[in-house]
Amino acid sequence: MLQILKSENDLLRELNAESYEKGAWINLMDPSSEELNIVRRLVDLPLDVLTAALDEEESARMEIENEYILVLIDVPRKRDNDRYETLPLGIILVPDAIVTVCLEETDVLTCFNRMTARLFDTGKRTRFLFNMLYRSATFFLRYLRQINIRTDEIERHLRQSMKNEELFQLLEMEKSLTYFTASLRTNHMVVDKLLRLRNNAKLEHLIKIYEEDEDLLEDAQVEYRQAIEMVQMYSQILSGMMDAFASIISNNLNMVMKFLTSMTIILAIPTMFASFWGMNVGVPWLGKAGGFWAVGAISALAAGFSAFALWRRNML
Repeated sequence: MLQILKSENDLLRELNAESYEKGAWINLMDPSSEELNIVRRLVDLPLDVLTAALDEEESARMEIENEYILVLIDVPRKRDNDRYETLPLGIILVPDAIVTVCLEETDVLTCFNRMTARLFDTGKRTRFLFNMLYRSATFFLRYLRQINIRTDEIERHLRQSMKNEELFQLLEMEKSLTYFTASLRTNHMVVDKLLRLRNNAKLEHLIKIYEEDEDLLEDAQVEYRQAIEMVQMYSQILSGMMDAFASIISNNLNMVMKFLTSMTIILAIPTMFASFWGMNVGVPWLGKAGGFWAVGAISALAAGFSAFALWRRNML
């Protein structure tokens, strides 16, 4: 999908390839080859730069050339209640426009719409870029809090049920935190590199950082730093929790096996007496009316004594 938008008087106006103007925002989402060629023609960019963010395995980085600056970051994506992933987002600054490329619609980009048009300006490319970086950091923090809340819910269920399903849910959470950890570190490195460009006069035609822009980028840096600390803390807590519950489940299994073994021992005693008195040989009380009850009483006493002994040893 190709969208060309431009800010005018706190409103967002939609353009097309024929009515393209300077200061526009070109947004590509899972673009076709035809759409890529249209954008390539409009802003004169190499095709490999436009398609960099279309590789799901692409890591966050920054590429600086005389004609453009490519800022590639990872943005968070919520798949379902227990699964979170990251997705590459390419932000390209050219002298007359800003281009964003992503495989899917993301919460970071949907924040910039007609309802919020007064909060950003597509013509102020540098500030718009920093706004996207800041939004990305805030969504990481939001999803981390959701993961923490969901983890607490799973923990409460796990205390009562001890089912494998809850452990699999915790495993999905741990995988999500692993993705977030790697993405946050590389995003933070990109923000640090952008901060070092503030005094680079050679790139003023592409990115010019004013004092307000610098404050916004520093805010994004602080948010990323906080998100890194949070994801490390949650990862440690979740890892310890999974180890603890795995040990608890193993211990519960051992207790069940111990109980079943004890019951097998107790039930084996009457079986043993029945086997002895069932032989085709002479046995005590053979042919006597009270013989059955005598044998039954002795086997019951022996089984009771065994049960008492096992109970004293905490085997029951």
